[in-house]
Amino acid sequence: MDQSDDVKEPDEAGYAVRIAAGINAFTREEWDGFVGTTRTSPNGYNPFISFDFLNSLEESGCAVSRSGWQGHHLRLEAADGRLLGAVPCYVKSHSQGEYVFDHGWADAFERAGGSYYPKLQCSVPFTPATGPRLLVSHREDADTVRAGLAAGLKLVTERLGVSSSHVTFAQEGDIATLEAAGFLHRTDQQFHFFNEAYGCYDDFLATLASRKRKALKKERREALGAGITIERLTGKDISEQAWDDFFAFYMDTGGRKWGRPYLNRRFFSLIGERMADDILLVMARRNGRYIAGAINFIGSDTLYGRNWGCIEDHPFLHFEVCYHQAIDFAIENGLKVVEAGAQGEHKLARGYRPVTVHSAHYIAHPGLRRAVADYLVRERREVAAMSDYLDEHTPFRKGEPVID
Repeated sequence: MDQSDDVKEPDEAGYAVRIAAGINAFTREEWDGFVGTTRTSPNGYNPFISFDFLNSLEESGCAVSRSGWQGHHLRLEAADGRLLGAVPCYVKSHSQGEYVFDHGWADAFERAGGSYYPKLQCSVPFTPATGPRLLVSHREDADTVRAGLAAGLKLVTERLGVSSSHVTFAQEGDIATLEAAGFLHRTDQQFHFFNEAYGCYDDFLATLASRKRKALKKERREALGAGITIERLTGKDISEQAWDDFFAFYMDTGGRKWGRPYLNRRFFSLIGERMADDILLVMARRNGRYIAGAINFIGSDTLYGRNWGCIEDHPFLHFEVCYHQAIDFAIENGLKVVEAGAQGEHKLARGYRPVTVHSAHYIAHPGLRRAVADYLVRERREVAAMSDYLDEHTPFRKGEPVID
């Protein structure tokens, strides 16, 4: 299918679903008309579904056919051609860069004689951050359009002949719509910091148990004990040299952790040109040069921690650059939440709380769908039990007086 193909002719509701082979098949005005895609959106702004972020992934060659992310973005149109909604989608030939793991499903289906790939992935590539997935125009009824998009996803899955479609890190409203359309609900866990209107970092520390409070103070001192200083760069302060340094950290750490980092140097230049005010680089300097850094994206009320890297190893530096500095920035700038990326129970001790994240999955093959549905019942139960357990082991004080 190319971007001009109709998957569904207008029906009695007056809808048609079309495929766009790239974000550039939308005009900027069209994309900016979706809720959540700009800072002027009445429902808040998520930088990862902005035109600039998704376009930079494609223009840089990070999310394209040759990397296994072939753009198949859905357009939902009225009979008169008016754009009602969209879903960022990619036909995938693998399951890398998704952070919701279905390798076991793929292996079981392949061993049973099926073909799991290609599949349809409805997400922001390489980005485990919750946000809108069923995008709705400001001018349209959200419930009606989301229902049309969910039905369109199922139809596209069947017309393309792919095994499945996966809507990952979706908001709960999208999940409810997708479940009603026959998608299977999956849960997982992340750790987020919640800013309870703290005036400063010490106000946050005052909410922790004494032992935990002292441990974090010591950790932050020791992280900077080798003559390390921290700099925060955003907007015009982010130079190409800073991107060069950060990219070296990203490649070194990513190469050791994943084998092949997903993002290339061109991508960082593009977002630096287009989204600098939405980016926070936290950089660690020692002996006159940067030695480590983390990239964060700034939404309307959330700071999203994404990638980290270093070229020198120092005790606790990772925690300082990625987690403590993010809390500092959120408090100073009145942001309500810090999302610190996928997984990581070590975040709990640093004031991040367990949060359930959601995805939805449409499996075309009836046998595989039954098997996955049965598995997900057990998995959701396990995720809920772990969340309850971790909630009981947060570092926050329980009736304890604040005495240092």
